[in-house]
Amino acid sequence: MSKKPLILGIESSCDETAASLITENEQGIPVVLSNIISSQVEIHKEFGGVVPELAARSHVEKIDWIVKEAIDKSGKKVEEIDAVASTAGPGLIVCLSVGLSFGKAFSSSINKPFIAVNHLEGHALSPKLNSKLDYPYLLLLISGGHSQFLNVQGLGKYKRLGTTIDDALGEAFDKTAKLLGVEFPGGPQIEIFAEKGDPNKYDLPKPIFNKGGCNLSFAGLKTAILRISKNIKTEQEKFDLAASFQKTIEEILYKKTKIAFSEFQNQNKTKEKIFVVAGGVAANKNIRFMLTNLCKEESFQSIFPPIELCGDNAAMIAMVGLEKFKLKQFDNLDYPAKPRWQLDEEAAFLKGAGVQL
Repeated sequence: MSKKPLILGIESSCDETAASLITENEQGIPVVLSNIISSQVEIHKEFGGVVPELAARSHVEKIDWIVKEAIDKSGKKVEEIDAVASTAGPGLIVCLSVGLSFGKAFSSSINKPFIAVNHLEGHALSPKLNSKLDYPYLLLLISGGHSQFLNVQGLGKYKRLGTTIDDALGEAFDKTAKLLGVEFPGGPQIEIFAEKGDPNKYDLPKPIFNKGGCNLSFAGLKTAILRISKNIKTEQEKFDLAASFQKTIEEILYKKTKIAFSEFQNQNKTKEKIFVVAGGVAANKNIRFMLTNLCKEESFQSIFPPIELCGDNAAMIAMVGLEKFKLKQFDNLDYPAKPRWQLDEEAAFLKGAGVQL
């Protein structure tokens, strides 16, 4: 029985310090041995958002013991690790540098290959941690900093079909929550508020709804929420606005995803129609339900990562590391941190397409 690769993944692109060890079984299916995530919510809550310098300081304080705990929980020994994969971008440069430097030093100390990982590619491959996933597939990546449709043709082979031209969807959720008086991070709370509200109370704008292909825009919607929120006086009105916002988002994603389905099929002459939704907003149960039903209507197979792997984590970074290790795609120890790093590097530069906002 040949030894299966054991990969250490490290993530520090924003405000989660994370480490994970994964391997694979005899059938080549990934096995997560440990996945340790340390959140910084309490540190940034009073500021209403992530403060880069405080986030980086916390990474420096925690990363050593987070990696040690990941190794201990995996039941493996340091000398059994075959490669170290660290997030190199996109993200906050001061935060990226912590995990990237630690990963390089660790790989050097055990004399094993180092692999630099695109954080977005981690999200793109995260469903492989719990699903058998073959290329090509259509990916909707929705998170706090990114919203885009991608034709995933293989490892490292991405063609962008559409993206947000302004704000990311996760950012729109968080900003709406803040306007409704919800503490950071408020995005997930919108879903709870929406359950108590009337989704038809407010008629909210849907920017570029009838144009722009499957590109997205949320800035105008956010501005409308700001205007309405100034006149809100009761808790019920907050619930109604949250419900109207949630409904509007679902309508936008429904229509734009249908367009993306068509574009994906035009580019891929394959019978397999697979739709993957990843990123932090993929944890929203209403959005999951709506997109799952859309896939049934359009004969697509819908695949989501487990809820706990939708947000930033190191298991997805190790997953990319595992794929690259098998192809011997290693990187030098002088690999730079990249605050901006698009998956489709030939696509036009746009704010929401793989850059740190």
